[in-house]
Amino acid sequence: MTDKERLLILNMIDEIGGVRLQNLLRHFGSVEEIFKADKKALEEVENIGPGIATRLFDSIRTIDIRRELELIEKHNIKVLTFLDKEYPENLKNIHSPPIVLYIKGAIHPEDKFAISIVGSRMASIYGLQQAERLAFELASHGLTIVSGLARGIDSSSHRGALKAKGRTIAVLGSGLANIYPEEHISLTEEISQNGAVISEFPMSTIPARGNFPRRNRIISGLSLGVVVVEASEKSGALITVDFALEQGKDVFAVPGKVDSITSRGTNRLIKQGARLVESSKDILDELKVRCPNNKGDFELSEVSLEKPETQLLDKGEALVYNLLSDEPKHIDELSEATGMNIGQLSQVLFSLELKRFARQLPGKNFVKV
Repeated sequence: MTDKERLLILNMIDEIGGVRLQNLLRHFGSVEEIFKADKKALEEVENIGPGIATRLFDSIRTIDIRRELELIEKHNIKVLTFLDKEYPENLKNIHSPPIVLYIKGAIHPEDKFAISIVGSRMASIYGLQQAERLAFELASHGLTIVSGLARGIDSSSHRGALKAKGRTIAVLGSGLANIYPEEHISLTEEISQNGAVISEFPMSTIPARGNFPRRNRIISGLSLGVVVVEASEKSGALITVDFALEQGKDVFAVPGKVDSITSRGTNRLIKQGARLVESSKDILDELKVRCPNNKGDFELSEVSLEKPETQLLDKGEALVYNLLSDEPKHIDELSEATGMNIGQLSQVLFSLELKRFARQLPGKNFVKV
């Protein structure tokens, strides 16, 4: 049995996390020696005790990881352990770093220049647009965008990074053989080609509620700072903020409407001292980091907010796209402005939706993405 396989087993034992693993390694010197230890020797390790020692001893001898290894191979997953040189530098330094990272895609050294963007699953159009805009701008500067693949702000952040041809990392609260939410399975494939989808949970783990705080510590741990775009007063995004503060990371917040429930958390963060964010420049100025941009140098320069793919739009698509804005416009209004009949316009709008340049709202209203 290899050390990697031993660490996969330890990662499957609920009572063993990053802190206890480090205690065990300090005491025994190697993973192999942990597996050779008897119960009495395990009890002598700091923060273990008789109960955990018994469960650890029994689990080491009963857990069969053959099915886990089969799933890892089937889904083309790379496994990094805390002991591997390629393990993310930012993550290694947090309290209780994950024992194991399951990775679909690849984590690159430049991903240490990362910013996480998190927020409400029930986000407004304003929130979705701000998350995508910030992710697009920051990814255009060469920063890796980290988020949690959830509906709402998370998925918009990943998509913004992808539109900028940048890198993005999605951290899951489930196993990689059990992608959640299911409607983002295709998004995970796209992310894995331009970054990584990762989890610390064994392959078949279901998305249980208790998994998400653990996921959130990884999101903040991978990043230089956390940006919150829309969050209620009890939002899970604020758990990520708590971890970020504990880890000594910067916290940023996008201001929201004063009468919006999903803005109460972000606005309170600003009152408490989080950096108010209006554009990517606010974040870049605060971070004061030099990171590689898409041109291969190390200068954080201003970028155009215009989508580079707009040159791929045909004349009709460009005409309609330039009429769209953050404020919803009804199809009749667009028809009058363009001179297109409803049939022609519907085809153009459908094409813009497929290319992710427009989004349809209820009542045949459309906004720019």
